[in-house]
Amino acid sequence: MSYLCKRFMPWGINRTKVVIIVGMQKLFRKIGAFIRKIVDFFYPPFSRFMSEQLFRYAVCGAANILFDWALFFLLINYGFHKQVVHLGFMALEAHTATLAITFPISTLSGFLLQKYVTFTASDLRGRTQLVRYLQVVGLNLFINYTGLKLFIEAFGFWETPSKMLVTGICILVSYLCQKHYTFKVQNK
Repeated sequence: MSYLCKRFMPWGINRTKVVIIVGMQKLFRKIGAFIRKIVDFFYPPFSRFMSEQLFRYAVCGAANILFDWALFFLLINYGFHKQVVHLGFMALEAHTATLAITFPISTLSGFLLQKYVTFTASDLRGRTQLVRYLQVVGLNLFINYTGLKLFIEAFGFWETPSKMLVTGICILVSYLCQKHYTFKVQNK
């Protein structure tokens, strides 16, 4: 505990906050181990087609997407009632306001799932992982935007198939970036 106190003291974090941070990390590890056991239970039929890590990545990613969609649906329909949100100095469409709330939540839940369920062997510090994860999220936003512009406006493809194609590209890029950059294992 004294090592942690020395590590956090320069930032003005007192001993109580250190205890809370350590407690949260332990809780996340326990929850991650529990989720990992459930996911790994369903892995054997897929073992011929993909690695355990790729299976965990796919399950966690799919679960996070479903969580994001459910949160979006509930918030836009029952929180904002599909109405324009007036903030006083500006107005936002309901889908924009909903995205502004759901995007950071699903980004955080995705990070926690990948850190504590999929890429548990990484020896990088959590702060470094989070910064790198956010960089990959930014890269995916860029790929989404430019990919949709390219396929829809330049090539004349339909919107939904274009989005599906771009999503597939983002999944591949994201997995490779998360495995070899965000959560890489430095000391093998």
